[in-house]
Amino acid sequence: MSAVTAIEANFTSTRNACKLCSPLGACIAMRGIEGCIPLLHGSQGCSTYIRRYGISHFREPIDIASSNFTEQTAIFGGKENLFTALDNISRSYKPAAIGIASTCLSETIGENLPMYIRQYESERESGLRDNGGCNPIVFFAPTPSYKGTHMNGFHEAVCAAVSALARKSEYEGRINVVSNFVSAEDLRHLRDILNAFGAPYTLLPDYSESLDGASWETYQKLPVGGTAIADIRKMGGARKTICLGSPQLGERDAGAFLRNRFGIECEYLDLPIGIENCDRFFEALNKMSGRETTDRFVKERGRLIDAYIDGHKYVGGKRAIIYGEEDFVVAIASFLDETGVIPAIAATGAESDRFRERMKAALKNSREETEIIDDADFVTILAKAKKRGCDFVMGHSKGLYLARELGLPLVRCGFPIHDRIGAQRILHLGYRGTLNLFDLVCNTLMEAKQDQAAVGYTYI
Repeated sequence: MSAVTAIEANFTSTRNACKLCSPLGACIAMRGIEGCIPLLHGSQGCSTYIRRYGISHFREPIDIASSNFTEQTAIFGGKENLFTALDNISRSYKPAAIGIASTCLSETIGENLPMYIRQYESERESGLRDNGGCNPIVFFAPTPSYKGTHMNGFHEAVCAAVSALARKSEYEGRINVVSNFVSAEDLRHLRDILNAFGAPYTLLPDYSESLDGASWETYQKLPVGGTAIADIRKMGGARKTICLGSPQLGERDAGAFLRNRFGIECEYLDLPIGIENCDRFFEALNKMSGRETTDRFVKERGRLIDAYIDGHKYVGGKRAIIYGEEDFVVAIASFLDETGVIPAIAATGAESDRFRERMKAALKNSREETEIIDDADFVTILAKAKKRGCDFVMGHSKGLYLARELGLPLVRCGFPIHDRIGAQRILHLGYRGTLNLFDLVCNTLMEAKQDQAAVGYTYI
């Protein structure tokens, strides 16, 4: 073995990561709270990077504030920068809430954000801060990028908001739905489903309007939309919580917090993608609301089954590479498995000791062993994919490199999608979202077959 080959075989660094940074997820979640501005305690580069990623996916302006660390701040601490940032945001935006997320730099030098927030609020109450008379709620999510992924940051921010705002009270029949990192269209569809069951609810976070709203005549510093703070306060008195996805942060995720603080039962459900996962979601809503699923959704389920039958000849036995967030990959794998597609490789960039177990539980029909990879990067996925002989790739835009190297079509879904319009409007969830994904898979495979044919044809 040559020296170059030996280095290549024994690399330990991440190359072309299959994940994003923790503060990014926190900022997206914070934009799903009405009147909330994210503030990164770190350098301007962090907020610029996250704005760039968010804007290119959602195609909306996204303001993310920064405490603007410099070399001096990194040595002597950033408390004064943070206090100045809080004052400036309060005067300029008049927000209802400011969500602070830490960064690698502030965490590395040991900034005590909870203490800083208490000191700031004490000075604000004493009239020592020039905040323009605006006194927003301030909460903090620890999100160093060197620990976890954007999914950890997303759930840290949701838990921080619930911890700061939820109050004990009694709300007859109310339910909490803690969402996942899904599209704006998914959140609109979730609201549609929840409204159909008639029970009062809180959906958190909800950036369906704040990150995918209508065109403005004049610039809005704080776009309309987001989960109302009053509704987050009511989460402490709900009868039950549904969390879409697996427990992310142990005893620190929002569902666990509500259970431990207020005694609210929490049920974790896989993302409702695919017939089986959708059935579980609707059954949970049946039980909590005391109402049957309406005829509209029964018909959507029937159309989905019919589509599976119609498209089976195009997808049956095909082999897929899927990647992305753990919850997303598990749900997509379950969906593909029930359509006859073989998930040959399933990869996530997060380190997870439960990913393999969850994947095996999701795959009930596959005729061969799936290559399951956690803590993955795209170089590793590519090396394994070259040995598996696959037909298509399914995931976000960062996998275009993988698809091009393998000469395979890419079905774009999830986050981020930078190279197509309408990423924020891709519907993944529910029977209707599953049908949309099934059509995407079928049509992508049909298009690839046409493109590869020596003689073009229009009937497949």
